[in-house]
Amino acid sequence: MTSVNATAPSASPHCQDGESYRLSLPNTARSAGIARHFVASLLTGTPHSGIVDDARLCVTEVVANAHRHTRTSLIRVHVTISREQVTVSVADDTPWTAPSAGAPSDGSIRAGHAQECGRGLFLLEELALAWGSDVCGCCSPSHKAVWFTLAVDAEATPQPSARPHTAIQA
Repeated sequence: MTSVNATAPSASPHCQDGESYRLSLPNTARSAGIARHFVASLLTGTPHSGIVDDARLCVTEVVANAHRHTRTSLIRVHVTISREQVTVSVADDTPWTAPSAGAPSDGSIRAGHAQECGRGLFLLEELALAWGSDVCGCCSPSHKAVWFTLAVDAEATPQPSARPHTAIQA
């Protein structure tokens, strides 16, 4: 069963005040496409329409990673929309697999396996204002959330050399 409900914004440090929407999906191959359409429907035809393509690409990659690399039964998508930013968080029930970008520090794509895997997080690195992950549950971690923030207009987005790199929390 898929559910959508508007809720109060999360208190997580990477979320901002604004409208908040949630979608719970079964862990299936179709989940990435459903999440992509959900996020696009929230942003299309609004002042946020300039970032629809980036948001679709990023949420597809993060949900696909949750599907491919975890055995979670549900993938939860949380979207918070403010005037200047959109933050998308994708949670799964596998706290011990923290993501890392697939590109080496010189920015080139590694040959072999990395050409097939790891590009999604490289895309997050390139497109998002900030991204990272949170492991939730204190002493007994219960889940993790991979999140990214996109700026609504180009003027609010820092140049790649000035883009903040949010540390991944393990």
